Amino acid sequence: PVLYSYFRSSCSWRVRIALALKGISYDLVPVNLIKDGGQQFSAEFKALNPMQQVPALKIDGITLSQSLAIINYLEETHPNPRLLPQDPKKRAQVRMIADHIASGIQPLQNLSVLKQMGEKKMEWAQNCITSGFQALEQILQHTAGRYCVGDEVSMADLCLVPQVANAERFKVDMSPYPTITRINKALLELEAFKISHPSRQPDTPAELRA
Repeated sequence: PVLYSYFRSSCSWRVRIALALKGISYDLVPVNLIKDGGQQFSAEFKALNPMQQVPALKIDGITLSQSLAIINYLEETHPNPRLLPQDPKKRAQVRMIADHIASGIQPLQNLSVLKQMGEKKMEWAQNCITSGFQALEQILQHTAGRYCVGDEVSMADLCLVPQVANAERFKVDMSPYPTITRINKALLELEAFKISHPSRQPDTPAELRA
């Protein structure tokens, strides 16, 4: 497998965690979203992913984009350890939380949107994350055990940790979200989350390395 990734991309980080958890080795090709006006806009990368976004994963003779689609494929082809619970209700909750973050928070504060916001980008990102986290905190109070849904790591957790990192980068006050904070801390202790962390990627700038 070949993963096209950017160290700071939260969507790429979700996929890196999934690959690490499932023990799938891969080659990483960095795509710098800022350098040269954004390497994702090159003709070469557009041919690979017409949406001109990371991540993209070449695997089993196909190329997949969209992090949740990639994670679902990995789940179906490498079922252990599972990232979707067997219980239908818990499985639905995992998908709900993953979608809440991947559709309801992250796209509103990603690079392409922030470019449009100009000087208001910090305020905009904070507002998007805060409103999303207010809802998420409430949801997690009903679903969480050690992690987002019960005591097993799931696709929801793969979305949570990168989004908390985004919140910290945009200086969001995390004190109103004790459940999110507690789960995030527990997840960051796991090896798969450590090795996939933005501070430990081949394309991480020296000043941001762990």
